[in-house]
Amino acid sequence: MSRLGQIKQTFKSVRIEIKAFLRRQQWKEALIFFCFILLAFGFWLLQSLQQEYEIDIKIPVKYKNVPPDISFTETPPEAITVKVKDKGSVLLNYSFGRSFAPIEANMKTQPEKAGKLVISRKDIESDIKKQLIATTSLLGFEPQHIDAAYSKRIKKEIPAVFEGTVQTKAGFKVSGDISITPRNISVYASDVVLDTLKEIKTVYTEIKKGSKTVTRTVQLEKIDGATLEPTSVTVTVPIEEYTEKTLEIPVICTNLPRRYTLRTFPSVVKVSCSVPLSRFKDVSADDFEIRISFTDLEQNASGTLSLQLNKKPSWVDVATISPDRIEFILEQTKSND
Repeated sequence: MSRLGQIKQTFKSVRIEIKAFLRRQQWKEALIFFCFILLAFGFWLLQSLQQEYEIDIKIPVKYKNVPPDISFTETPPEAITVKVKDKGSVLLNYSFGRSFAPIEANMKTQPEKAGKLVISRKDIESDIKKQLIATTSLLGFEPQHIDAAYSKRIKKEIPAVFEGTVQTKAGFKVSGDISITPRNISVYASDVVLDTLKEIKTVYTEIKKGSKTVTRTVQLEKIDGATLEPTSVTVTVPIEEYTEKTLEIPVICTNLPRRYTLRTFPSVVKVSCSVPLSRFKDVSADDFEIRISFTDLEQNASGTLSLQLNKKPSWVDVATISPDRIEFILEQTKSND
């Protein structure tokens, strides 16, 4: 029998077994029982939804036009808890199908130099009733009024810094300083808070597989008791392709007395460095310097001295010296006297 015939025979056997199972008397009785259970539950649910219940709902409070140079003495309420009464079907709509518009507390409508934001019970009740269905009874709400005291805050300019990691593709590197715009952030807070702030960090940001300059808008970390302007900055990470360049650099001895002659082997060493591809032609041997001191030579009895790079451009990455040690002969010339 072919594979297709075997599959057809399998489906046919399964169909026959299912039909036989459904024809059994026990299955029919169980199905009828479950149908009655489902109908009973439906009738009970309909009856329950016609009865009246009490529930609590929350309506958010939105504070508008709050100047950045003021702070509330205590955190004002973020929501009003409202107790209502109605049929279960209506309350079900409040709980799952209905969203409430926030109660607005507008600073512009408050008297100047009042020192507090006041929303009366009457105004709150009016805003709540506008959003309730006509059959719903308002039993109460908390808080019954908003009375939030505030005070003026001090302004200080604080530098923003990038917080995160930068990973680049193979052959690419960060080619300069990470720039942030704007560099300084206006921070409004009490003098106690401002005294503890030396910098404003961005939220932790990861840049992966960078192969070109990356520019992103990044949010600043929130600070308790302070308002930031702006709340985000533009971060620019310069990323370029790097290549290797090898230069020959002479070994220079400083403070060598005139009566001495110095011979080094070799007199010139190779310096290999990694440079941005765009600045390959800008780097030359004059940008590097390898110096040894006469004092080190005079105190060295082995005739060999290790080398280190004393000068290189800041934008050049990973410079190696080959060889990193030299042999030397220090000769004292005869005096003319």
